[in-house]
Amino acid sequence: MAADTLKSTTGASGASGLRRLLLDNGALSALIVLVVVMSVLSGDFLTADNLLNIGVQAAVTAILAFGVTFVIVSAGIDLSVGSVAALSATVLAWSATSEGVPVWIAVILAIATGIACGLVNGFLISYGKLPPFIATLAMLSVGRGLSLVISQGSPIAFPESVSHLGDNLGGWLPVPVLVMVVLGLVTAVILGRTYIGRAMYAIGGNEEAARLSGLRVKRQKLAIYALSGLFAAAAGIVLASRLSSAQPQAAQGYELDAIAAVVIGGASLAGGTGKASGTLIGALILAVLRNGLNLLSVSAFWQQVVIGVVIALAVLVDTVRRKAGATALPAGAGGSGERRKQAVTYVLAAVVAVAVVGATSFLHSGSSVAKSEKIGLSLSTLNNPFFVQIRAGAQDEAKKLGVDLSVTDAQNDASQQANQLQNFTSEGLGTIIVNPVDSDAVTPAAKAVNKADIPLVAVDRAVNGANTAALVASDNVSGGKLAAKALAEKLGGKGEIVVLQGQAGTSASRERGAGFTEGLKAYPGIKVLAKQPADWDRTKGLDVMTNLLQANPDIDGVFAENDEMALGAIKALGAKAGKSVQVIGFDGTADGFKAVKEGTLYASVAQQPAELGRIAVRNAVKAAEGEKVEKSVMVPVKVVTSENVAEFGG
Repeated sequence: MAADTLKSTTGASGASGLRRLLLDNGALSALIVLVVVMSVLSGDFLTADNLLNIGVQAAVTAILAFGVTFVIVSAGIDLSVGSVAALSATVLAWSATSEGVPVWIAVILAIATGIACGLVNGFLISYGKLPPFIATLAMLSVGRGLSLVISQGSPIAFPESVSHLGDNLGGWLPVPVLVMVVLGLVTAVILGRTYIGRAMYAIGGNEEAARLSGLRVKRQKLAIYALSGLFAAAAGIVLASRLSSAQPQAAQGYELDAIAAVVIGGASLAGGTGKASGTLIGALILAVLRNGLNLLSVSAFWQQVVIGVVIALAVLVDTVRRKAGATALPAGAGGSGERRKQAVTYVLAAVVAVAVVGATSFLHSGSSVAKSEKIGLSLSTLNNPFFVQIRAGAQDEAKKLGVDLSVTDAQNDASQQANQLQNFTSEGLGTIIVNPVDSDAVTPAAKAVNKADIPLVAVDRAVNGANTAALVASDNVSGGKLAAKALAEKLGGKGEIVVLQGQAGTSASRERGAGFTEGLKAYPGIKVLAKQPADWDRTKGLDVMTNLLQANPDIDGVFAENDEMALGAIKALGAKAGKSVQVIGFDGTADGFKAVKEGTLYASVAQQPAELGRIAVRNAVKAAEGEKVEKSVMVPVKVVTSENVAEFGG
């Protein structure tokens, strides 16, 4: 009986120990499982180039997340880090180029900008008694707005000396990865070896107890949010270096990725727990997920679902862990036995990783995939009918030609598009087609494609500063001029109009707007009363148009830089649309043609997006097979009105 009891107790203890080990190292276990799964599913995942890609793609999120770790450990939240990153990079680029400030001073100004934003957050929270959520949400808006004001909505070229931060050291080690590791070590030292680090855990554990024990909580919070701002500035500089330009709309939504990385890494939103290594693992999990799902050609929409599920599971594991009493220790806490235990865990993880590498290499050694028959297509967004039609045309042509087409959605994020091009390059595809978010920001990633000797085809928008086998596009400037002529002639050469612009900083918006402005010069009787961005979105088009009508109720016409915004404007105009107010859009979408037929939309400048997709794939296949392709294939644009809409399927 005693022996049976002892055996049972030992077994239970072993099971409990394993359970506690998994709970204490849930993020690391999840990362290992992800690596195993992705390695089995894709032979391209465990290549050296792709692993370095994952490091680069995790770098910006990880650096932001290190700063957010300080805040979350102290039971706060910082929603402003993405905007602060964009603002800091914009300040650097603007001061170094437009103002002629020495680069080293511009870097200091950028870092000071991040710290200043953090101090404002800390002041509002500590002395203004604002909830962290509200204070940092306000800074999110202020930071993004200032970035747009300083840049005038256009990307600013980054100083070449700072752009080297986006390069490789020694020809193989990406500098962003090195910066991530260094700042991770700095975070670990601050959390585990400094007074302010211990103060963070104390405040997060029980703020009132920390105050009663003599901690100057308000001052500590100022320092904590200043650190978050400092790390955000560093992330912004690294991100802009990768893109060789400061994008005013960069890092949108990155604050959520940063918070997710911290939580996935084992920190509790209730405060008091968290460590740098966990945050790094959390950022790597997100990067591995995105990279692996790209390699597996999983829809961008499903990628968002998967990442959301992972975040929810991470919080659930945190809840289970706390209920089980397996709370993460503060950095530096625990005796030598605990540290030895952690060291053994990491060694075991390394052994498992090596075993996986060997097993998957053997698994995929006999497989041979005809890479030349696979094409990658990176679209700027799939949240717009125009680009959905490009995808549809491309998929139809790929099916007809018998080639495998992998489509990704950059979600109007130049950095995400750079990641997608890196992933395509790692796969060694036959050809890559890119519809740039921005013609300049895509350049560094496009040059990497050139270096890999993979033909690159641009569709709808050009790639500046890199070699493309072909450009398949409509002329946005010419289309803008046609829109100006059509609207002016419809109004009899006289009238007052407003313009709905696309997303600030995008090349398509700049080109269409420039063409429209140029075209109006021939009609001095047409007066533009207002120009406002509506971000290519129908709902925003409705809201912006509604606001503009309050100040300009007697307008005669509207030019929207795409059909989606035009349709939103029509909704705002109501009965006036097509009667007292003439609206013209751009793109030639199915909904746009329907509105033209109904008479609410006077005209749309049709680009034939499906044809763009078909021609792009056709040229990509030719380029992959070494056939000669035309350097520039211009698909003609045409103004579609009620008189000719039937020709376009309206």
